[in-house]
Amino acid sequence: MVHKKQNINIKNKRAYFDYEILEKFVAGIQLVGTEIKSIRNSKASIGEAYCRFTRHELYVVNMNISEYDFGNINNHEARRDRKLLLNKKELEKLQKKIKESGLTIIPLRLFLNDRGLAKIEIGLAKGKKTHDKRETLKAKDAKRDMDRAMKF
Repeated sequence: MVHKKQNINIKNKRAYFDYEILEKFVAGIQLVGTEIKSIRNSKASIGEAYCRFTRHELYVVNMNISEYDFGNINNHEARRDRKLLLNKKELEKLQKKIKESGLTIIPLRLFLNDRGLAKIEIGLAKGKKTHDKRETLKAKDAKRDMDRAMKF
């Protein structure tokens, strides 16, 4: 059975607006059978998701992977906690940064790599204040206006 190359790239659009991303990591996700099929059908959402540590392991919480349409009684739970697969050094680094400076870890992008494995890009983030969000909007508007002016 030959699979055609699928370009699955599910983004968390609010992440860059609500947070200042300091560092990015790419992690694998521990999934059950029907979850990967739903991801391949683009039936996932990471809009409200965040990451947290439980006993020195990193889990993504509140990530929604819709139930697989053709699944049977063994179908997965849509919003269960899923373990992220990072190496020990990365986990220790993230845990240390979170404890010392009150940062948070949020998923930025869910994608399939060239081998067809589901990966998630997570970011070490610092929450933006309201005035920072306004600055972001101003910068985006200014860029749009400049691009429009350059077009003509």
